[in-house]
Amino acid sequence: MIKKRYADRCDWDRIKQRHYVQEQVENEVFQGQVTLLQLIEVASPLDVKYGDETIQIADAGYVWIQQFPSDAHYAVTSMFDASGQLVQTYIDICLRTGMENGRVYWDDLFLDLIALPSGEVLLVDADELEVAREQGIISEAEYALAWVEAKQLGGS
Repeated sequence: MIKKRYADRCDWDRIKQRHYVQEQVENEVFQGQVTLLQLIEVASPLDVKYGDETIQIADAGYVWIQQFPSDAHYAVTSMFDASGQLVQTYIDICLRTGMENGRVYWDDLFLDLIALPSGEVLLVDADELEVAREQGIISEAEYALAWVEAKQLGGS
């Protein structure tokens, strides 16, 4: 079964206190949901390692702005540190996005892209996508969709 993820991250125990807002946007530039998640208090910071580089993506004072374009197969999370500097942009490839009980969600297709402030774009979690296909969690069509979407967005 594909994992449903929620923009408010209420199921993420790391976040002890948050401020969250979401808005439906309909204009000539963007159509879809946009959310803002402010991490006010966290149990512990979150660092991720990409090659030789370690980046902190979650700590008190961090802000995540998430975009869920209508009729798209991806969701974009731009993560900013407490001083307002962009630390990374994370693109989740997904089957769909939507609203459920007033909460913005996406059905995660495992494959992700990460754009770093340096301009480098990383394709990650291809191994998780392979396992999901092998275990029947996703169909062959969903597997193919994930790869097509990732390549269109700049992943190799």
